[in-house]
Amino acid sequence: MTNMFLSRTTTVRVAGLLMLFALLAGCGAAEEADEFSADLPNILWLTAEDMSADLGAYGDAYAETPHLDRLARQGVTYTNAFATAPVCSPARFTLLTGIYATTAGTQGLRSQAPIPDDVTGFPAYLRALGYYATNNVKTDYNTSAEPRLVAESWDERSDEAHWRGREDGQPFFAVFNHMHTHQSRISFLDTEFPELAAGLGTHDPAAAPLPPYYPDDPDVRKTVARYYDAVTAMDAHVGRLLAELEEDGVADNTIVFFYGDHGTGLPRGKRVLYDSGLHVPLIIYFPPKWRHLAPAPPGSSTDRLVSFVDFAPTMLRLVGEEAPAHMQGAPFLNADSLAEREFVFGARDRVDEAYDMARSVRDERFLYIRHYHPHLSWNQPEFFSDQAPIRQAITRLAEAGALNATQMTYAGPSKPAEELFDTVTDPYQLRNLADSPAYIDVLDRMRSRLTQWEAETRDIGFLDEAEALRLAERTGRTPLEFGADPSAYPLARVLDAANLVGQPRASARQAALLGDANVAVRYWAALGLRAAGANDPLSVEALRRVLEDASPAVRTEAAAALVALNDASEGLAVLEAALESEEPLDVLRAARALQLLGDKAAPAAEAMRRVMEQAQDNTVYGPDALYIRFALEPALAEEKGATEVY
Repeated sequence: MTNMFLSRTTTVRVAGLLMLFALLAGCGAAEEADEFSADLPNILWLTAEDMSADLGAYGDAYAETPHLDRLARQGVTYTNAFATAPVCSPARFTLLTGIYATTAGTQGLRSQAPIPDDVTGFPAYLRALGYYATNNVKTDYNTSAEPRLVAESWDERSDEAHWRGREDGQPFFAVFNHMHTHQSRISFLDTEFPELAAGLGTHDPAAAPLPPYYPDDPDVRKTVARYYDAVTAMDAHVGRLLAELEEDGVADNTIVFFYGDHGTGLPRGKRVLYDSGLHVPLIIYFPPKWRHLAPAPPGSSTDRLVSFVDFAPTMLRLVGEEAPAHMQGAPFLNADSLAEREFVFGARDRVDEAYDMARSVRDERFLYIRHYHPHLSWNQPEFFSDQAPIRQAITRLAEAGALNATQMTYAGPSKPAEELFDTVTDPYQLRNLADSPAYIDVLDRMRSRLTQWEAETRDIGFLDEAEALRLAERTGRTPLEFGADPSAYPLARVLDAANLVGQPRASARQAALLGDANVAVRYWAALGLRAAGANDPLSVEALRRVLEDASPAVRTEAAAALVALNDASEGLAVLEAALESEEPLDVLRAARALQLLGDKAAPAAEAMRRVMEQAQDNTVYGPDALYIRFALEPALAEEKGATEVY
């Protein structure tokens, strides 16, 4: 990866954009659409938010999904489809562009990272061929370039957007994004959403199938039942849209995709890299006219591995176009011979105010996860999720010592640095095989493949978000561009430092790396010492030396490590100073560090209160103001001895 992200010389890119500009200028769009309509399929995407493969078509007897089950009987069901991230925005960025969010620097939730001007959404290429492209309604593409991406990708984007707005005979690509199953609809049980009315009360909580990592608690049962109610309501809406295809006489020329945007929006689903967070349903229906594109007969299933990064190039292949060189996936439809994937990859990064970083690789059988913040729980405080009764129940029972070892794999105070699971014999991923001598060869293979992917795709996640934005501003290059330059981003050395995190007897080397010239290397050295709770004199002295580091992230991690070791005087002063930063992400990192320090952060209450007041005005911190409040409100409530924020 060098200048391919900057080039406009590919035939597909230039021809596609020229045609797009001509069509948008009104140069005979309707006539060209008529010309193409006989040769191009319509394509309909039906997407469900925060939903695992909890459908009758996937063998779930508790689910009531007649319309999707019928679609599966008429189409092809994919049993091994995976999101690239366990949260919506970075996953959606990849769906739209065909680029891993970690390559573009858009991996943190609600990222404002820029992308190159010649990276656009794949619907722009479809529009250039005469397609009418609509989105009803969600975009949320996780980049500062979202307005441009929306303008280039969609003829219409609104809650009224529909294929019915096209010219006569014009092929369409239409997206309908179903919010029924979103976490917000499931977790807040006292809130009613009109779109769920048809499905509410359908499922008996007493019969709800609880995975073994959930305690048998009334709030847990009630939430799981409501999730399935929402799935039923979503299914009904899918049925209405499929009926509209028939009513409009276009069903026989429309390929229909149904999929979820990542795993279920319940604890140990969304935000985690287990199958419960990344495995999604994917059903594709091919009408008889286009059945030659299908990988299997109607009503069958395929275990082919599919990743979200493959969707964009697949869409282009369906309409006879080759994907531009910057797309990182591979098409899985419409070719006589397509190489099948051996692995799919996942990435978890900051979500709202909750910092975490993990990477995963999965083949048809084994799942390997590398945790780069092993000192943090999967169940670490997270304001939005913590308002839900199911999270409150799990946290309450964990604190009371009422959860078993299986349930503590999610609710425990920390995570292993490495996890390896046999997904065939352990479908819930509960038995970690990383320390088993019998699986050492599998562990080495999966670990090596993950490191190779991180290096090949130039994973920007190993650079602090704020530092990445500063580097982009200094160099005039986007993270995607400078990330491809080893002289600007020496990823091999950074990975070496990051992979020391969680390893035994690494503190001496990490202390030495705090003197490295590269900011990302120093960051991972500081975070590694914090994760280890290193309190030997060598480590403590090295951490004190970087309290005046040029990087706010390095200073914050070092200061938090020292405060955690009861060396509060210098460390708290550094954290309070970080709260005064002009960069919102620096403020957020410091606010989160203070929150997680609990009682030890009490002397900084006045500084936190001052920033909290500033964060009420979104013009001070922009989109990150909400997350700063999410971190500081619980910290200040704890300082006051309160049990609720509001």
